[in-house]
Amino acid sequence: MEKVNQSVVSEFVILGLCDSWVLQAFLLAIFSSLYLITILGNIFIVVIIITDLHLHTPMYFLLANLSFIDFCLSSVTTPKMITDFLKKNKTISFGGCMCQIFFGHFFGGGEMVLLVSMAYDRYVAICKPLHYSSLMNRHTCIRLVMASWTIGFVHSVSQLVMIVKLPFCGPRELDSFFCDIPLVIKLACMDTYVLEMLINADSGILAIICFILLLISYSHILFTVCLHSKDGASKALSTCTAHITVVVLFFGPCIFIYLWPVSITWVDKFLAVFYAVITPLLNPAIYTLRNKEIKNAMKKLQC
Repeated sequence: MEKVNQSVVSEFVILGLCDSWVLQAFLLAIFSSLYLITILGNIFIVVIIITDLHLHTPMYFLLANLSFIDFCLSSVTTPKMITDFLKKNKTISFGGCMCQIFFGHFFGGGEMVLLVSMAYDRYVAICKPLHYSSLMNRHTCIRLVMASWTIGFVHSVSQLVMIVKLPFCGPRELDSFFCDIPLVIKLACMDTYVLEMLINADSGILAIICFILLLISYSHILFTVCLHSKDGASKALSTCTAHITVVVLFFGPCIFIYLWPVSITWVDKFLAVFYAVITPLLNPAIYTLRNKEIKNAMKKLQC
């Protein structure tokens, strides 16, 4: 009878960002606008890179894929958050919750690996310019993108497998605006300490490996340019600032959400909003505002 009484939770209650209806109405307008700009901005970058033959290079091929992933990543949680501002009772089905977890880690893990691929592209372009066309050929670019999608998928499946069969029979309130593993796993009707360690190790290993590879790549780029140019530091920073900024914006919230031992609710909510809403918005802005070739392509499109 105990097994019958331990029924599986069919839905979770999402507490959201705040309780005030006035503030929720304000956030509805803000996040709806931000989401619209994010979608249009990332789609615009993909379209402009596809249509302009001058942008058919490895760097822009990877950038187009980054914009597509940002488009997908922002669509995992933001539409649900926006519609929940209109509801008094905010809930998400068990299946919907698992889907948010799966696709959030799928696109998030894929973006980590893709950022490493973009760093490698800049490393080859700056440190090995004579070998750039042979090292960064079409097949290499496709393999790098396929690797990012594959690793993201494997990472997401490994995360989902560990929680999808957990017994959820008691509390069902999530103090956030979307489902994520650190919050969902706390609602399981069992001791999850070991499982939490495994899940954090899974996410941590991927994040740390990618972050170390990024540090090595950009450190080597800065060292190489400084060594061979009088204005090396400024040129290197000018070339890589956009990439480094995106890396910091993406990995910063991830480190605090998944690897920081102390959990503070309002900080976690702020970082989750930044990761899910702001970062996909800033990426196209950072790359387009600092890129002359993208600006020229935009002018041609207007003409």
